[in-house]
Amino acid sequence: MNHPRGLAEAAPSRQQYPSPVTCTIALDAMGGDHGPSVIVPAAVSALQRHPGLRLILVGEETAIASGLAGLPPADRARLDIRHTTERVEMHDKPSVALRTKRGSSMRLAIDLVKAGDVAACVSAGNTGALMAIARFVLKTLPGIDRPAICAMMPGRQQPTRVLDLGANVDSSSEELFRFAVMGSVLATAIDGKSSPKVALLNVGEEEIKGNDTVKQAALLLDKSSLNYCGFAEGDDIFSGEFDVIVCDGFVGNIALKAAEGVASMLADIARAEFRRSWWRKLGALCAAPALRSLRDRADPRRYNGASLLGLRGIVIKSHGSADVLSFGRAIDEAVSQVTQAVPERISSLLEELLVHEQVE
Repeated sequence: MNHPRGLAEAAPSRQQYPSPVTCTIALDAMGGDHGPSVIVPAAVSALQRHPGLRLILVGEETAIASGLAGLPPADRARLDIRHTTERVEMHDKPSVALRTKRGSSMRLAIDLVKAGDVAACVSAGNTGALMAIARFVLKTLPGIDRPAICAMMPGRQQPTRVLDLGANVDSSSEELFRFAVMGSVLATAIDGKSSPKVALLNVGEEEIKGNDTVKQAALLLDKSSLNYCGFAEGDDIFSGEFDVIVCDGFVGNIALKAAEGVASMLADIARAEFRRSWWRKLGALCAAPALRSLRDRADPRRYNGASLLGLRGIVIKSHGSADVLSFGRAIDEAVSQVTQAVPERISSLLEELLVHEQVE
């Protein structure tokens, strides 16, 4: 039987400073639209927020070093550079990047995770290539066939973690169940939810709606110990009523891009309308505090840092167009996942649920 839907408690802060543990993270310094010009200052800022953090920047040494001029010696000692001139371009096909660019900054950063030299990797590079390389190098956790991309999306009451956002175009009911497990662990470990409210994205809330895959996934979740709350519709992504919403990558990616498009459109319309006359400009000045608050709550930069869940290691995907603030959030997400040992917790919960299922 489905658990009743209810309002979720207020969301805790995503970051807790200073970092309670010492960890080392690799950054793909050449990834994304801006490369070292954004990633290097974001790295410097992250060192100030996390006293226990060490960083390895992988990329073209001269370009990276030029952004470190004037950095205090104590901070510079916590930052290393691994030189490479090769990079994965945004237009590269994943298969080509995997086969031919073994010396790229993305590949070398992931190799550091595999070798145990770092606890996590953050990249703003080509999403398909990042997933292909990470899956090939790190492999998946026991019981996980396909990794999933999970990210935070803003809501009226609190943000919601949504997955999969594009790693898997087609997903079976069993894979959707495993996505729910991974998302639930992330919401517990990072967001402080003791019993995260999990929902399946569907075309309606009624049990008779949806395709067979979604209906079968609902049966699996209903029998599990997860706090499954039934079906969610598209507008529930932004309601804040659920902590985790699960879907396949085809649906999730469309939902994500549609949300980004709407946010961009509304921002453009608001700017245009406030500039139509002096009276409206005056009104915008009077409304400035409320507008700043609205911008901060809905600012996608503050939710940057998608997790590639299901791997034997932590890999965080930053938006390709990330600025310094945005990429810094992705680093923060990596620190939080290292601190909370997310892959180990996913593996443990999944094993527990599968054993329980076999006993029944």
